[in-house]
Amino acid sequence: MLTLTETAAEAIRGLTSRSGLPESTGLRIAPQAVRADEDGAEAGFALSLADGPTIDDQVVEVDRARVFLEPAAADVLADMMLDAEVTEGGSVGFLLAPQGSSGL
Repeated sequence: MLTLTETAAEAIRGLTSRSGLPESTGLRIAPQAVRADEDGAEAGFALSLADGPTIDDQVVEVDRARVFLEPAAADVLADMMLDAEVTEGGSVGFLLAPQGSSGL
């Protein structure tokens, strides 16, 4: 199952705790084809805020930070760790790495 670093959980809580969003809001991850080059497409992921999970979503929750994984994304990300980088301007970038790696 996808795991979250404390930095990722904090970033998700920051995004989902904005005024006017339901308390059930989380970060939804769904697969998205990304054109890699002329030879084919490479898998990527679309991230968005969602009011709640769909019936088939896998839900990962850490300290009130919720991630909703579409089934195909859950399969691909099962052994991955989600981390985040927050810039001084407040922009958030999410990163994926194998669980147990020290690269994050």
